[in-house]
Amino acid sequence: MIYIFFIASFNALFFLVLLLQKKPKLLYDYILIFWLLYLGVATAIYAFATNYLLEAPFVSSGIIALFLLHGPFLYLYVSALTSDNKKFRIKNTLHFVPFLAFIFYLLVASQFPAYAEGIRIDHVNHGVHEPPFLFVIFLMLTALSGPLYFLLAHREYRKIKGSILEFSSRDINLDWLGKLITIFGIVWTLLIIIAVIHHVFHFFSMVFCTDGLFLSLSVFIILIGYYGLKQQEVFISFPVEEPEEPVDVNKIKYASSRLDDTGLQKCFNRIQRYMVAQKPYLDPDLTLPKLAKDLNVPAHHLSQVINEMHGKNFFDFINQFRVDEVKRKIRDSKFKKYSLLGIALESGFNSKSAFNRVFKNLNGTTPSEFRDALPPS
Repeated sequence: MIYIFFIASFNALFFLVLLLQKKPKLLYDYILIFWLLYLGVATAIYAFATNYLLEAPFVSSGIIALFLLHGPFLYLYVSALTSDNKKFRIKNTLHFVPFLAFIFYLLVASQFPAYAEGIRIDHVNHGVHEPPFLFVIFLMLTALSGPLYFLLAHREYRKIKGSILEFSSRDINLDWLGKLITIFGIVWTLLIIIAVIHHVFHFFSMVFCTDGLFLSLSVFIILIGYYGLKQQEVFISFPVEEPEEPVDVNKIKYASSRLDDTGLQKCFNRIQRYMVAQKPYLDPDLTLPKLAKDLNVPAHHLSQVINEMHGKNFFDFINQFRVDEVKRKIRDSKFKKYSLLGIALESGFNSKSAFNRVFKNLNGTTPSEFRDALPPS
């Protein structure tokens, strides 16, 4: 088991070195750098200290305190990944106050031997030295921290997933993040429950609980490092009406006044003519603000027309034009020598996976099935 922890620690530091070479680095990259550093160091400390946990209560308590960092790092990473904030906000440091308070408490308590006798997470002296009330509070806070932050991170993920579809026509795939949050949220919560059962009913052993938590962390290190290293920028800010202010994607939809029925129809007709004549969907990086600027209409009016008149979000609206363009080119003899991927790239898609997924979702068949079903020309 110890070797697994050392491997995980090495992986965390290895991904950290790779991430340091990534250019350009955004806010979530810097958060991930500090997160991987914490994960690598914490896992290595645990691997070295495993054999001394029962003999050194303060070491084991300090390791348990490290669990107060995992949730905040996850939440801050997801928040940074799913927003266009460029700078770390000072108020976000408040998420680390419980960890610092726990460590400070342990350092102060260690100066009073009689009081410190009760500070241990095993039950060797249970009944002789009852754990101090404040220590129990910190243990409860640690147990609740992980599940609470997993829920907060999942809420951020769900909130922004819909905003992406309203904002960008690119196939920005954050499914890995949602699955990672859900799976590890469940696993982590179950392990915390086991640790609580151990502490209350004396079932299992302390090492069994901590091994399980650090084993899940080890797997998490590998996955978050791999996907985090690959993650590209989610949002790109485009000026719409006030160039000096970045676009707030969460306020695009119906930001101010709404169009009445007559205004909706006029804007609808204008958009349709522009889409057919200029084919802006051929730009794989087309966004709602960018299209609104080209049309010289407010972004919230464009969003309202797409939602109410077309019954779609921006992502599906643009990609329907791309799918129709692909179908037209497949039928066109001029593109007979083109591969399906070549036609897709010529039609505004930016990857094979995005093309296949969107085409099937919007057309009901795969691109190759559609092509094979055409009558021979």
